Amino acid sequence: MAATRAYLDYNASAPLIAEARAAMVAALDAANPSSVHTEGRASRRLVEDARRDVARLVNARPEHVVFTSGATEAASMLLTPDWQMGRGAIRMSHLYVSAADHPCILNGGRFAAAQVTKIGVDRNGIADLDMLSAALAAHDKAAGLPLVAIHAANNETGVVQPVGRIAEIVKAAGGVLVVDAVQAAGRIPLDMSAPYTDYLILSSHKIGGPKGVGAIVAASDLMMPRPLINGGGQEKGHRAGTENVAGIAGFGAAARAALASLDDIAAIARRRDEIEAIVTELAPDAEIFGKGAPRLANTTFFAIPGIKAETAQIAFDLAGVALSAGSACSSGKVGPSHVLKAMGHGDSLGALRVSIGRATGAEDIAAFRAALAGIVARRAGKEEAA
Repeated sequence: MAATRAYLDYNASAPLIAEARAAMVAALDAANPSSVHTEGRASRRLVEDARRDVARLVNARPEHVVFTSGATEAASMLLTPDWQMGRGAIRMSHLYVSAADHPCILNGGRFAAAQVTKIGVDRNGIADLDMLSAALAAHDKAAGLPLVAIHAANNETGVVQPVGRIAEIVKAAGGVLVVDAVQAAGRIPLDMSAPYTDYLILSSHKIGGPKGVGAIVAASDLMMPRPLINGGGQEKGHRAGTENVAGIAGFGAAARAALASLDDIAAIARRRDEIEAIVTELAPDAEIFGKGAPRLANTTFFAIPGIKAETAQIAFDLAGVALSAGSACSSGKVGPSHVLKAMGHGDSLGALRVSIGRATGAEDIAAFRAALAGIVARRAGKEEAA
């Protein structure tokens, strides 16, 4: 067991940054932000300051940010047939998702299974835009509007989708676009002021904030989904329940830091490339998925023939290196990655995901090299014995 551990699983959850921890501690004794007394107003300021910081991260208006308990709740709220524009009802009659989406999108939210169409992806994980165009062209507009939901960047491969082009296709079809920006936020620039998307989904703990906090960011508040949680009317009636002041304060601090650190992307990409060079040096037959497409600078997803991903993950852990065999949301579910299957790689032995951040250093990469060298050596020994 390594004396110190190397954490290479930022896509599952980024370590809590010092700024977020300090903001949370300062807000732990906060009063109810809906109270009108002095203490309540102080808590309200904490929430609204954080709302502004989250909005700045994606160049949105603060009043268009709705805090939730996380990205899954945000997805469940947005993926519904029932929407409102003022007092009028608007119906989304069908949902279109990418076959490589995160399970919280892929499961369709509040849509029935028959109301969900999966759009295929190519070998690199890029959505099939021709298939999307054809599906939207065939959409029955008399039944309601089409709702399209897709990830900006894949949580397993890091592949970045052509969201601008997707938005053009959706708008031409008169549809509404929801973008899961959980992995993209803080890792690529996002701009809600551009003709980009209608709604973004964000998660605090992917950018160094606390777990249990997320957000919906809307381009406009003219149209919103019917609330998932009803009650006291918090978040302008979009999400009832007393706000998690400490969590939201931590989210705001993490958003400030993420925005300020966007210039670190090139340095992170160099470290990612170093990791991939180690993989191909030690295992020349390894396959790196999505390498032919634009990817997040911090993510690599690879498979080595003859090595099961789950077995390798355990070996890395015993060697003091934390990484993932696919999505953390699928923990305990042994089986092939649905992302790889959607990309046409079939029922492989799975793949290993390394995802890094600003704090990843040379010692972490050295630990990865040492652990992988041991795993590859054991594979060679087994092959010789056979």
